[in-house]
Amino acid sequence: MRYWWVNHKKTARQELGGGYLWSPLHEANGARSQFYENMKAAEPGDAVLSFSSGLIRHVGLVLDFASPAPKPDSFGAVGEYWDNNGWLLPVEWKPLAEAVRPKDRIEELGPMLPRKYSPIHPVTGNGNQKAYLAEIGQPVFELLTGLSDFADTSAPMIFRTSVSGLTRVDDAIEAQITADPGLDSTTKQQLILARHGQGLFRSRVSEIEKACRLTNVETPRLLIASHIKPWRVCSSAAERLDGANGLLLAPHVDRLFDRGLIGFSDHGEVIVSPRLDRLDLKRLGLLEACAKGCAPFHPRQAVYLAFHRDKILLP
Repeated sequence: MRYWWVNHKKTARQELGGGYLWSPLHEANGARSQFYENMKAAEPGDAVLSFSSGLIRHVGLVLDFASPAPKPDSFGAVGEYWDNNGWLLPVEWKPLAEAVRPKDRIEELGPMLPRKYSPIHPVTGNGNQKAYLAEIGQPVFELLTGLSDFADTSAPMIFRTSVSGLTRVDDAIEAQITADPGLDSTTKQQLILARHGQGLFRSRVSEIEKACRLTNVETPRLLIASHIKPWRVCSSAAERLDGANGLLLAPHVDRLFDRGLIGFSDHGEVIVSPRLDRLDLKRLGLLEACAKGCAPFHPRQAVYLAFHRDKILLP
């Protein structure tokens, strides 16, 4: 379990209300940001402190790994200089009984903060300008919240799984598709069906893929038509309906692929994320299949597989 601190700045209301964290992929000038890359380092069950306007008012429980997602519409003009593409990390938020001002305890807190990539200045207690999601130690978390064991205390704090931030993003995109005057009704229907792996998208995937890549299951009703580049980040209707942007996968394989726990090279080698326990892979009956790999992919699938390896596969 790891502990994190997020500086919401101007997006606290949207992120706390929506049940997520969102960051761009990189700085506005294209530079790498460790604070943004930390979005992919967070794991389900991690704890997050929410800091805005000088106060920590909420504590969060990470629900899932981060996924590529467009900037939420609810941000409006906030962060208009950010790139539209980024990471969305689902988090369940719970308000603390009493807000905490870190600056009031900075003498005690300062030495505990990380020397590099600290969320606040260790002397003044002011938020660092470019800091977003920063890793902190358990002592910092306990000092500011009074929670000695977050894993045990999360239940009494009544964390409840709600509609995820990713679902909200998908719902918003679906609403945009429905309202788009440039699309005819048939295309709108097919794009919405494609969100769930159905309709024209599934038919086109089936023209390329005949069975699950790892289990070799061929029965259609046992297979999920899964987007390689997620539906929510496709840049056009053509990408969302492109059969080359899909695989037919058994449900447990689809889950691993969708969550970035496995990926594929263009030639069929299976890439297993270090976040996936090899014992779990064995329990799923996929250890041998992953070691063996599968047949090479169609050349048209290469660009989508590259996106998955770069943006979805967990390091």
